[in-house]
Amino acid sequence: MLRFAQHDSRKGRSGSNRMANKSKRLANNVGDNFFVDSTCINCDTCRQLAPATFAENDDFSSVYRQPVGEAEAHAAYQALVACPVGSIGTLQGDKAQMQQAVASFPLLLAREGARLSERRSWDPLQTKATGTPTSRLRSAPGPEGEGPVSAGHGGEGAINGCDSHIYYNGFNSEKSFGANSYFLQHPDGNWLIDSPRYVRHLVTAFERMGGIKYIFLTHEDDVADAGRYAAHFGAARIIHSADADAEPGAEWIIDGLDPVEAGPEFRILPVPGHTQGSIALLYADRYLFTGDHMGWDRDVNGLRLATVYVWNEEILRRSTARLLDYRFEWVLPGHADRMCLPAPRMKQELQRLLDRRFSS
Repeated sequence: MLRFAQHDSRKGRSGSNRMANKSKRLANNVGDNFFVDSTCINCDTCRQLAPATFAENDDFSSVYRQPVGEAEAHAAYQALVACPVGSIGTLQGDKAQMQQAVASFPLLLAREGARLSERRSWDPLQTKATGTPTSRLRSAPGPEGEGPVSAGHGGEGAINGCDSHIYYNGFNSEKSFGANSYFLQHPDGNWLIDSPRYVRHLVTAFERMGGIKYIFLTHEDDVADAGRYAAHFGAARIIHSADADAEPGAEWIIDGLDPVEAGPEFRILPVPGHTQGSIALLYADRYLFTGDHMGWDRDVNGLRLATVYVWNEEILRRSTARLLDYRFEWVLPGHADRMCLPAPRMKQELQRLLDRRFSS
């Protein structure tokens, strides 16, 4: 299970763009095309993008089912492109499909659609009994019987679609342990939320969409290549003073715990706990970009906070409780699933999270 792992953004390997190695192919991959090799860091990126193909198996992701049809194949190639360490490969690659996957990024979240949340995990007992690796696939309805809606591929269960100017960038960076990053187009200037790998394809795409005015850094772990994007676009980097050592030269330093109005539709919310300087970005009272503070956990079928690496548990509780004062429908994390729910339901899920985590 992904635990919002802590990582040092300065320790990314130079080989992040390498191809998967067939000689390191994990034995528990199923089928004869897509595979994951032993360099996988279990960041969850592939399972978010292509849950019909990839599942968690011990400390790695692996292929539990080869993609069927064009849509699943496209999603699997997107996962291959987004993988921060190049751990996904194919034995019979399709150059055209690879090019289409690259071209799909930045991925418009409205195009991602929404799907009923499902739990996918490896079933070792069934594998042992039949000799054939299989997966366990179960629906996980919400506490009121409403299926929570996850921003993944497919159209089932769609509610409250995402606006047509918010993107998931893909090209996740090993420097941020494969954290997701986002691009938000706005008439007053575009925002990059955390940083993907610095690649020419994204630079060209961002140029085409009007450049970058602000780079919002949720915390010290996910700065990745923010400095390179800032230098290219002349963008102002925003980070909290408590985490500012991770991005020397950042142009806009946030201090303290008070919310900061960053524009008519933008509010910066300090949410210390995972790190001392964690901050979230609330846009249009609808979208909450949370970094590693909070995301949707498909295993518990609810919101989840950082669990393994926590700077201060009590401060984490307080900062999470303060989010009850705000309205939002989308949670867009660095790690864990993206999630869209009606605002009243999202507030209920937030309260349930607080009750689960801090009831004792």
